[in-house]
Amino acid sequence: MPSLRSQILARTLKRITETLEAPHSIQEQRTRLDELGRRGIRLPRHVLVCPVQVRGVHAEWVEPRQPATAVILYLHGGGYCLCSPNTHRGLAARLALATPARVLLLDYRLAPEHPFPAALEDALNACFWLLDEGVPPQHLVIAGDSAGGGLTLATAIRLREAGAPLPAALVCLSPWTDLTFSGASIRALAGVDPILRWRETPMVRYYTGDYPPDHPLISPLFADLHHLPPTLIHAGSQEILLDDARRLAEKLHAAGVPVTLEIWPGMWHVFQIFAPFVPEAQQSIEKIGAFVRQHSGGNRDA
Repeated sequence: MPSLRSQILARTLKRITETLEAPHSIQEQRTRLDELGRRGIRLPRHVLVCPVQVRGVHAEWVEPRQPATAVILYLHGGGYCLCSPNTHRGLAARLALATPARVLLLDYRLAPEHPFPAALEDALNACFWLLDEGVPPQHLVIAGDSAGGGLTLATAIRLREAGAPLPAALVCLSPWTDLTFSGASIRALAGVDPILRWRETPMVRYYTGDYPPDHPLISPLFADLHHLPPTLIHAGSQEILLDDARRLAEKLHAAGVPVTLEIWPGMWHVFQIFAPFVPEAQQSIEKIGAFVRQHSGGNRDA
């Protein structure tokens, strides 16, 4: 008989898939996912959540009760159209505890109301706001999952192009780096990934607007990746974006960027969100915390 955790996990995965595949409006999908986030993923103890305005954009500080040197700017996934701090607060809290770090969870503007480059502008403004608030770049890490992983890379590329200070490191979880869907795993694993399915989706059109999907700041797999910070990539072996992660790691390595790719057997898209129910998810989070400490001066003994 399946354990209670397994039953809860199966129900949650089913509800997420049904929400994404049913013919709901974008707003209905957002509402359903937010409700799942609030009710399905319990916030761990020993963290504080404090709302903040970041140059006119809502965000949350998710902080451990213990002192923390590192700061993580976290950019949530959701195809640039869905999700919010409600869906990712639990993951942000576990990252905060694992490092420890103060996590700024940004509620960036979403498409189709706000197509590219709105999300990128919000992420850039958050970086500059953190620097203005006195966060040293050597203590700053940008992290994100899925679309947020692509946005993490685009933000670092824009910082480099602007000659601005770069963060100490980047973390990409199941990153969506190619909005042209040219990776072989998109179709090969379409029947395996329990979260995402291969299908024609309007999300690409919603986000790209008047820009082509292979624009390097929309699909950073096609960007110049030289001189980016050390990057950690975690992906599941059963997700349709597996080749996005693999090809990104290959291109970063070719550009001379220190990169670590870890593929988790049997795991799916952004499995880290399910840390309360999946041991591998918490193990991944602990490895991310160690990577952030290594590169940003985080100190468990502080």
